[in-house]
Amino acid sequence: MKQEMLINVRQPEECRIAVVENGLLEELYVERTAHNNYVGNIYKGVIVNIESSIQAAFVDFGIGRNGFLHISDVESCYFRQVPGWAEKEAGRNSRDDRNTRNSPADDGANYNRPRFKPPIQEVFRRGDEVLIQVIKEGIGHKGPTLSTYISIPGRYLVLMPSLGRVGISRKIEDESLRRKLRDMMSGLQPPKGLGFIVRTAGADRTQKELSRDLAYLMRLWKVIVRRLNKMPSPIDIYEESDMITRTIRDIFSSEIDSIIIDEPAAFERAKEFLQFVMPRHINRLQLYEGKEPIFHKFGIDKEISRINHRRVPLKGGGSLVIDQTEALVAIDVNSGSFRSEDNAEETAYQMNLIAAKEIARQIRLRDLGGVIVNDFIDMKKEIHRRNVERTLRDAIRRDRAKTKILRTSPFGLIEMTRQRVRPSLKRSVYQECPCCHGGGVVKSPESMALEVFRALVLASQHPNIAKIRVILADDVVEYLNNKKRIELATIEHEGNVEIVIRAQPDVWPEHLEIECFDVSNKPIPFTIH
Repeated sequence: MKQEMLINVRQPEECRIAVVENGLLEELYVERTAHNNYVGNIYKGVIVNIESSIQAAFVDFGIGRNGFLHISDVESCYFRQVPGWAEKEAGRNSRDDRNTRNSPADDGANYNRPRFKPPIQEVFRRGDEVLIQVIKEGIGHKGPTLSTYISIPGRYLVLMPSLGRVGISRKIEDESLRRKLRDMMSGLQPPKGLGFIVRTAGADRTQKELSRDLAYLMRLWKVIVRRLNKMPSPIDIYEESDMITRTIRDIFSSEIDSIIIDEPAAFERAKEFLQFVMPRHINRLQLYEGKEPIFHKFGIDKEISRINHRRVPLKGGGSLVIDQTEALVAIDVNSGSFRSEDNAEETAYQMNLIAAKEIARQIRLRDLGGVIVNDFIDMKKEIHRRNVERTLRDAIRRDRAKTKILRTSPFGLIEMTRQRVRPSLKRSVYQECPCCHGGGVVKSPESMALEVFRALVLASQHPNIAKIRVILADDVVEYLNNKKRIELATIEHEGNVEIVIRAQPDVWPEHLEIECFDVSNKPIPFTIH
C-alpha cells in the first residue's frame, strides 16, 4: 500500500494537506490564513462572568471574544480554597472501584480529574486569573470552549502538567509494550509533579528518541512558566505550530512513503522540523516543482470538489445521502441498483458493509462532528448487524477525533458521536445561501403568486392607495401574467386601484417588493407584515 502526504501552500491564503492511499483521498485538512485558529493555544485569561445556572464561567483571554469554561474542565488545583472540598473528594475516591481506576488501558486521558466538583461560583470570582487552553473553536454564535487541563503535544510524548504521572496511549494495547514504555520513561526520570503520555507514534521509538522529545517539551514548559509569571492577563502564553508542522507531527508515520510540498519556504520549514524530531525520515521529504497544481496532478481536486455533495455514490450502484443540521448529521444508505445474488437480506448486508467503510471515510474527510445517525438498510440476521457494526468501528479506528459508536437500534440505526473541535469542512468553505438561508429550497412561482395576491388584496383596501407597483422575479411575473390575469383585474376593479407588475432580472426567487402611491403619485408607506 502506497501512502503519500501532499501539501499545497502555493496560494498564501490557504493551506491544504491530503493523505492519499493508493491514489484514494483518505484524509484532508484545510486551513485559511484569514481565519485565526486558536485550538491548542494556551492563554492567561480573566474571569469576566459566572453563570451558576449552567455551571460555567466566561473568560476574556485577549482575542476579542470570551471563551466558555465549564466546571467539568476546571482542574482540582483551583478547588483548594473551597472549604471541605479535599475531604469530600477523598471520601469519594475511597469508594471508587480501584480495579477500574487502575486498569491497564488507562492512559491518563481523564487527567486525574476529581470525582467531586464544587459549584463554580465557589471556585471563581470575577477578575480571577486562570490559565486556559482552547480545546474547541467557536462555532456559530458560540465562543471557543476552554479547559484548564493543559496538554502540549510533542512528536512522541504529550506534556500534561496536571496529570502528575506517566501514562500510555490507550491505542497501544499490547501489555508487554506498555510495560516496556513505562520502564523507558522511568529511566528518563521525568520531573516530579509533571505528567507525560506516550503517544501512539512513540510505540516503536528508542529511549534516546523519547529523551529528545522530553527535553524539547521541558524547554517549552519552562518558557511557558516564565511568561505566565511575568506577563499580565489577558495574554497568549503559547501558540500551536503552523498547520504543516502540526500535521507532520501528528499524522506522519513510517507507513507514509513520501511528503511532497509545492512551496520552497514551507519545504524548508518542514525539513527543519523533520531534521530535529525524525532525522532518519528526512529523505522522504520532496519539493514539488511542477507547473501543474499539485492537487490537480494527483487527481485530488476532483475528489475535493465532490466532498460536500449531498449524495455520495457507492461501488456497485448504491449511495449515501448526507444531511448536516445544526445539532446532528443524518446519513442514509440507499441500495440503488446494487444487487447481490437474488437475496434481499444478502443484498442489504453487502451494501451495508460497503457503506460502513465509506461512512467512516466521509466523516473524516468532511470533519463532521456531534451526533451522527447512520440509517443502514434493514437486516434481519443478528450476525449481519454485528458485522456491520464491527466494520464501522474498524473503519473509524484511524480517525484521530474521539468517537463513540452504539449498537444497532431496533429501528436499524447506528448512532455515534464524534468530537467536534472546529466547524466542519462544509461550514468552513461555504457560506449560508442568502436565498434559502441554508434550507435548500425556495418558494415555487405558484406559492409566490399566492403571497403576492394576499398583499395586493390588503393594499387595495387602503383608502388612500390608488396605484400599486409590484417587483418580482421573472418566473413569478410570467406565472401571474399567464395564469392570473382575471384575478388581477378583479382586484383592480373592486379596490379601484391600478396594479403594475414588473420583472427584475437577477433577483432571488422569493424577491417581493411593493410600492404604493396616492392619486398624485406620492409614495405611501406600506408593509406586508
